[in-house]
Amino acid sequence: MGILKKLTVLGAGLVVLFAVGFAVMWKIVTQPSALPLVGQQWWGPGDAEQIDPSIRPFKIPFSEQVSADLDHRLKHLPSITPALEGSNFRYGFNAEYLRKVIDFWLFQYKWQERVNFLNSLPQFTTQISGLQLHFVHAKPVSIPDGTQVVPLLLLHGWPSSVREFYDLIPLLTTPHKNTNFVFEVIAPSLPGFGYSEGAAKPGLGAAQIAVVLKSLMERLKFKEFYVHGGDAGAIIGAIMGSLYPRSVRGFHSNMCYISTPWSTLKFFLGSTWPSLFLDELSDLRMPLKDYFAFMLEETGYTHIQASKPDTVGIALQSSPAGLAAYILEKFSTWTNPDWRSLPDGGLTKKFSLTDLLDNVMIYWITGSITTSMRLYSETLNIAHMELQMDNVPVPVPTACAVFPNELVYFSKSILMERFPNLVRFTNMPRGGHFPALEEPQLLAEDIWVAVLTMRNLTSN
Repeated sequence: MGILKKLTVLGAGLVVLFAVGFAVMWKIVTQPSALPLVGQQWWGPGDAEQIDPSIRPFKIPFSEQVSADLDHRLKHLPSITPALEGSNFRYGFNAEYLRKVIDFWLFQYKWQERVNFLNSLPQFTTQISGLQLHFVHAKPVSIPDGTQVVPLLLLHGWPSSVREFYDLIPLLTTPHKNTNFVFEVIAPSLPGFGYSEGAAKPGLGAAQIAVVLKSLMERLKFKEFYVHGGDAGAIIGAIMGSLYPRSVRGFHSNMCYISTPWSTLKFFLGSTWPSLFLDELSDLRMPLKDYFAFMLEETGYTHIQASKPDTVGIALQSSPAGLAAYILEKFSTWTNPDWRSLPDGGLTKKFSLTDLLDNVMIYWITGSITTSMRLYSETLNIAHMELQMDNVPVPVPTACAVFPNELVYFSKSILMERFPNLVRFTNMPRGGHFPALEEPQLLAEDIWVAVLTMRNLTSN
């Protein structure tokens, strides 16, 4: 056989080998994972016991002693290392501005008044899987004739709380023009957050929380409901759509998320050749190198909380100033990354210090920062990853509200791998990671339109 013929045969063999390998890889990355079995577990201390199924009204308590202790800690704060000249928020929370926040906290913020405000929405507790869960349950005040009441589960993330939804909820429980339904809102504090108990045992990750929240909705007699989620709530809500497609009528999120081998490959290829997988050239938010530089700078906390949440939790539970700096830094950078160049982090451009401190106070008063951060370690560990929930399609009707300053971005074509029933994909005009607090009107309007679209689809 001549050398040319041998090279031709070798070349053909390599082409076949490459084609077979590509076909196998394609099958692997595009094959949906089987739905994992995620069942009920007892997350309370000790062995499983008979639970109390009652639903009890709840009011956030005010304690003069706790308030006095907070004031003492703020007044006797150890010296804070000055910020570098001109560094603003690029090294983290600016020390000079933190002093202004503390002065406001001490002399203008009134916790007793804020407790009254937080108690303006109806709240309850009930025991699920060994945990006392706290939730807001707001019903429409007036229901016009012919209007159906639709249950909507609102799920927050970290470092947020149900406080993020206080401006949003009235916009959802008030009848909306040109619709024949109105929302009844259930907004739980996630397990380990605020007034909801944290697990006494390892293993309560996003998938297990999805099971707990489904049990909560069953306790409230809701067989079918809609779900909205952001941040961790987006991950939990998507999992609920996968596990309970007969109960979740539709899923709306301001942080639609996907992490599969094929979506990752699409992301890399689309960053180099945008026309391949991006819906429009404008969909490319930033060059790949800038995106990874941004994520590297902004996600160090993730590794800490995914590996050693209890260590940093001890420091944060001991210092209200440290807790405020740790939490409020996220409300600056995650709302607009450009605010890192401002001496005040831009915090009061979209928020009031009063609203922001409400959220910090919920963490401080309940001592829940450590248990909240454990959500990262329980979701980003091997046991939870082996469930491969990211590879399981979410078959329910899904709507994605894409805010321009959200931390993560995926185009519609990429998201449809995980959300094959993507009925709405909206590029929002402004906003970042906390839209319920930053842009409640925009978010509420998108939820109304999305659920209307979903209901029209299922009625045809």
